Amino acid sequence: MIQSENQNQYTADIIKELCTCNGLSYEKVDQDGPETAVLEMFFSGYPRIVGMSFFPNLTTLTLVGQSIQKISDLEYCPLLKELWISECCLTKIDNLQNCVDLEKLYLYCNRISRIENLESLIKLKVVWLNNNQIKDIEVRNCFDFNEQMEILNLSGNRICSFKELTNLAMLPHLKDLGLNDPQYEPNPICLLCNYATHVLYHMPQLQRLDTYDVSHTQIKVLAETTAMKKIMYYNMRIKTVHRQLNEELEKLKERKCKLQKLPEDRIKLFSCTIKHLERELAELQTSGKIQSNRSSVESKQTDIENLGDGSDYTDEANEEPSLEEIFSQKLDALRERMTFWNRKLDEIEKIYQMEVKKKKKSNSLVVRFLQTELETVGNTCFEEGSSSDSWFNSCSDLILSRFCAWDFKAYGITGVKINRIFRVHNRILGLKFEEKLQMLNYRKMLDYLFYVFDPKLPVKKKQLLQILEDGFQGMEDHKQPNGEEAILLSNSLSISECPRIEFVQQQAEAEGKNSSDPEEPFRHGKLILAKVFLGRSAPAHEKDSISQVNYPVVNSVFRPWKHLQKICSSMEHTSCDCSLRQCEWFVFDHELVLPEYLIEFEYITLVKIQSLFSTLNNVIVEEGNRNTEGFILSHDLQLDNEALNMEPAVKARPKIVCLDEKTMLSVAKANIYSQIMVLNLHGNSLSKLRDIPRLMGLRKLIVSFNEFTSLDDICHLPNLEYFDASHNHVITLEGIRGLSKLKYFDLSWNQLKKTGEEINVLRKHTPNLLSLDIRHNPWHKPASLRLSVIGRLKALTHLDRVLITEEEAADAMRYIAGSKITQASLLENSRTDEERRHVLSVFPYAKILTQFSKNRVDLQTHLKSNWYSMITVLDFDGQHLSKIANLEKLGNLKWASFSNNNLTKVEGLESCLNLEELTLDGNCISNLDGISKLTKLTRLSVNNNLLISLERHVFDNLSHLHYLSLESNRITSLAGLQKAYPLIELYISNNYVSTNQEIYHLKGLINLIILDMYGNLIVWKQDNYRLFVIFHLASLKALDGVAVEPAEVESAKDLFGGRLTCDTIAERLGHSNFTKIQELNWTSSTIRTVDLVPADQFRNVCNVNLQNNNLTSFSGLVFLPSVKVLCLNYNHIESIMPRQRSQSHLTNRQLLYQKVTSSGYGQQGLSKGSRDAGFGENLPPIMQSLEVLHLGYNGISNMTQLQLSRLKNLKFLFLQGNEISQIEGLEGLQLLEELVLDHNRIKTILESSFAKQSSLCALHLEENRIRELNNLQSLVKLQKLFLGYNKIQELSELEKLEVIPSLKELSISGNPVSRKGFHRLLLVCRLPNLQVLDGTAVSTEEKLKAELHLIEQQGFPVATSPLESGFSGFPATFLKPTSLKKTNVNLLEGINHFFGPDLTFTYAVEEPLWNEKSKNPGMATNNPRSIHPEIALRQIRGATANLLSHLTHQSGTPRSAPAHQSSKENEGR
Repeated sequence: MIQSENQNQYTADIIKELCTCNGLSYEKVDQDGPETAVLEMFFSGYPRIVGMSFFPNLTTLTLVGQSIQKISDLEYCPLLKELWISECCLTKIDNLQNCVDLEKLYLYCNRISRIENLESLIKLKVVWLNNNQIKDIEVRNCFDFNEQMEILNLSGNRICSFKELTNLAMLPHLKDLGLNDPQYEPNPICLLCNYATHVLYHMPQLQRLDTYDVSHTQIKVLAETTAMKKIMYYNMRIKTVHRQLNEELEKLKERKCKLQKLPEDRIKLFSCTIKHLERELAELQTSGKIQSNRSSVESKQTDIENLGDGSDYTDEANEEPSLEEIFSQKLDALRERMTFWNRKLDEIEKIYQMEVKKKKKSNSLVVRFLQTELETVGNTCFEEGSSSDSWFNSCSDLILSRFCAWDFKAYGITGVKINRIFRVHNRILGLKFEEKLQMLNYRKMLDYLFYVFDPKLPVKKKQLLQILEDGFQGMEDHKQPNGEEAILLSNSLSISECPRIEFVQQQAEAEGKNSSDPEEPFRHGKLILAKVFLGRSAPAHEKDSISQVNYPVVNSVFRPWKHLQKICSSMEHTSCDCSLRQCEWFVFDHELVLPEYLIEFEYITLVKIQSLFSTLNNVIVEEGNRNTEGFILSHDLQLDNEALNMEPAVKARPKIVCLDEKTMLSVAKANIYSQIMVLNLHGNSLSKLRDIPRLMGLRKLIVSFNEFTSLDDICHLPNLEYFDASHNHVITLEGIRGLSKLKYFDLSWNQLKKTGEEINVLRKHTPNLLSLDIRHNPWHKPASLRLSVIGRLKALTHLDRVLITEEEAADAMRYIAGSKITQASLLENSRTDEERRHVLSVFPYAKILTQFSKNRVDLQTHLKSNWYSMITVLDFDGQHLSKIANLEKLGNLKWASFSNNNLTKVEGLESCLNLEELTLDGNCISNLDGISKLTKLTRLSVNNNLLISLERHVFDNLSHLHYLSLESNRITSLAGLQKAYPLIELYISNNYVSTNQEIYHLKGLINLIILDMYGNLIVWKQDNYRLFVIFHLASLKALDGVAVEPAEVESAKDLFGGRLTCDTIAERLGHSNFTKIQELNWTSSTIRTVDLVPADQFRNVCNVNLQNNNLTSFSGLVFLPSVKVLCLNYNHIESIMPRQRSQSHLTNRQLLYQKVTSSGYGQQGLSKGSRDAGFGENLPPIMQSLEVLHLGYNGISNMTQLQLSRLKNLKFLFLQGNEISQIEGLEGLQLLEELVLDHNRIKTILESSFAKQSSLCALHLEENRIRELNNLQSLVKLQKLFLGYNKIQELSELEKLEVIPSLKELSISGNPVSRKGFHRLLLVCRLPNLQVLDGTAVSTEEKLKAELHLIEQQGFPVATSPLESGFSGFPATFLKPTSLKKTNVNLLEGINHFFGPDLTFTYAVEEPLWNEKSKNPGMATNNPRSIHPEIALRQIRGATANLLSHLTHQSGTPRSAPAHQSSKENEGR
């Protein structure tokens, strides 16, 4: 009573204090209280909240610096809108359920550890919980109903997980978030990398973050771009891991097929033999031979009974069994052997599935690691080590050093093998660990210890990841079975593993597992190796439990091995002293235990386990092996032979190839069709049964072991009951009809694949089928095949020779019922989220939302008619759907997933025009026609299907598609993606793309940055595949899961930049029919090499123009068989076939050239000796069809190095504009008719220069440095000689031209000698056949004048004018020389001259149809360098059309050109 009064008095004092602080009278609180809207109290030690009943209309309550530990008495303030309880001692948020109008809640600087009890505050907009002890943000429980929240301050807490932070994205109106307020300590998560990026990506609606303005659009875009890059990167890495898994599974599958081949062959052999014997037995029974045999036996038995002593007869009867018994004995033996081989097949399949499970389990762990890295924005990383990593070797050595063989001797373990080690880089746990060490200021007591899992609980992936990511959060989650409140660790592998091994062995014995299992159940294990701070440690007391209470001043407790009697009881220790060092360790502070390594290992046992799927082991083994599951003993093959060699022997029969009426009646032993009831056609070579429908009475038909691919002839047999079509090549059941009485159908050992289609045929046309055998077919979905067949063929009693139970039939019915989209399944698998939330995940968004979103269509909404339009998300993964239907009303569907079903085509989505993301992985889809109308689609995934091609019309309209994944299909061409311009990511690995031309279809995708082509034929079939793709797809950032490095880009440019290949030509032409090409015109294209392989494709090319490129040799042009005209002006030609350089002198670019066929560096098949031999030696001829060669302006200085002598049939050679100083290397050009050497550096003509050029008709030597005209006597057929603009000074040099009497045209203008008055008369006089001199025709009158001049020189007076000479008709200017400067060379002059008047090449030409550019911008006529190539280009094109038809009619003696035509040609030159 007294205590109650004291309590009331204390409460009254508190209320008085409250009134005083707010200027209220305690005595009038009853009257003033209801009118009070605001109360405040600061730093007055207010112990608890009382007296609120006096203030029912209170809207603001402020309590700062009080001693309040609990919220109370606020149920009297329902109108409260603002509440401050700050800098108090508050430990929990509660008792606010009646403050439904509360909008602002300030609870900073308290001791709150959990956000809770805010469900009723639906109007809450501002929450300050800074400077508390909050670790977790469980938005699903605490902020579920606070969607109006706009400001949230959580600075100064202990939030350290990005997963917790992600939960805040559920608040759609949050605009101001504080986690790192400058006035408080930052949350640990704020110290991590990419913290701000993570927050802004998940909450793009934020306007302020940590007091900073983040409202600018560029900030949000940067955050989103960074996050998207990370998503793409990890998606690429995860796909790479999946790809590696597929490769390993494919190897396992190949190995399984090899292992199963022998059993399958044996089964087929025995099955064929059994069917042979059954046919023979049936024939004997039909003929009555077996019955007669029985009668004879019975008669013998009667005779035995009539005789008194029948011992002889008895022995004879026992020794001679009946023929039927002989057949029966052999059939039984064969069936027994076939059963044995079937069991072997099942054993191999079982072991295969176990291996697959192991691979998938290992793969899933790596995938989960990558997902964790993505979710934590790289702050938790997992690095898989190898023997090349020092840390890997150190970790392995540590494990081996802590393995004691004596401790494991009882289990038959002799050693341990490390399979994988993952190094864990957990930045947040590392920061906590370092922070603790700094506080303790003690670093010497660090050790690496193994975490000890509970042996009775399997190490689940989820638990393992939780430890590696979050550490050992709280001792209550990791209490040991014996109640110790600490983290259990050990420094010994024995302590960590022996309890697990014993438990697993006991469990295996309890389950009755056979000792012949392929592996001991404990063989594989996992360990977590942690860095531990032991600090102050103490030995464990035997009686006290391990808890901080019993060990208050220590950091850790240890228990030596010798005290662990429970573990040691089963072990025999002899001389090993490991137990003295082995200890259990108990650490109380989980932040002092840092998991750093995850080790996967296996034990090495005394009994060596043979792996059936190891390529090092044989299938056939000898007797005495401990485990023979899946293996085949040599004794088994001997038993097979014994069974096959039993009597009676199978008689060989001729195989029937075509079944006609006579043969059919003969086989059935009938006279007419109506008599045939049984027809056995087993073991023939039949592929058609055309007359079978005529056998209306047929009841039993056997066509096993034939060549049937279809059964469309089997139709309208109303009485057929038994049909055996096993061991054929049947690929479809289409065509089977009218088998209403069929009860037994054997389709085993065929090639049936399409489950749905074949079952539908059977359901429709065999309604009374009782027994069906469909084993050993390559079905697309074998896992669900049995239930699907049973559910659809309801009359079946046996499937695959196994009785169908009632439970199995019920399961099949449920399976079929769940394989259709109904209203119930729509409600179950749909969500109604309208906006796409930002999530760091690579999973389909439909799957993410169905797992985390609670926005379902509720039952009340279901009653409305428009509830379909509310659905935006569908997830029908793994629902066994065979068809997409009933989605006509889902007009607002945005995200859908139908993976792992039985879909064969895309249908039923025509009304879902707002669909943005569609996932169809793991189905049987063969084409994508159904998505062409989904124009808003941004992501499409159709992995693991049966796609063969990509139709162009499908992707042409998908203008928003930026992600496309088509992995593991059968696609051969990428032509359908030519207009998929928005694509950013394309995954098309494990398909059948094989040629480089397919890459050209992707060149227009300028946004493509990620491409995965791994597993296609092109990867290993095409040389330098990676560099080829990088070169042609310049925007790529990653190829086949590997980032594109700048060095690779440069290498690709060096290797493929400037390569003229078949692919390059096909890209421009639009086809690959190169046999139609007659001209190759590829000017100004920076070509360095020509690689046209095989060259025979270009057999009709006769004209090649590659001027203004970067060729240094003829490269692959030497292999073109029919080239007659070759223009290589303005390149860098050094030689036709360059000499091989030593490796030390090759540049990087030239080393790359050596990788390319016909690159010009060592790829032509010539030995180094032949290339480096003297240039004058006889080298094998090349390009024997070449007649015209243009090598102007190539910088050539040495004609010998060109190896021109190898061009034996060359007739026209143009070498103008080079740096040639000596005329040499022409010995082999004996057919040369015209040689152009203008604009070079020639000074003298050597004796050997024209030694063998007896056929030369035209020689151009203008603009050189020639002073002397020596050694021209060999040019006996020379008709044109151009020597203008040289340095000839003396008339005596002109007299040397007398050795060329055939000369008809001569030019010496521009030489010093041309300034002398009588040089022209001299030349006219000395050269009697001269017709044109310096571009002016030599007339008859001029010849007479020259003769007069010659007479005058011999002693007659010289006339000074025509009149004085007696020639009054000559003009006075006759004797003036005509000067004509020639700066260009007419490239066709020699050709026109060569072919005579019947064929003249004009300058008017046409462009090729496939070359749209008619002008080369780099060839303006005002550029001296471009004059010759421009003329050459025009002349060559004009020459092409007539060259082939007139080449064989060329004139042997060129006709002299008229004066005006010669002048025009010289002008062109």
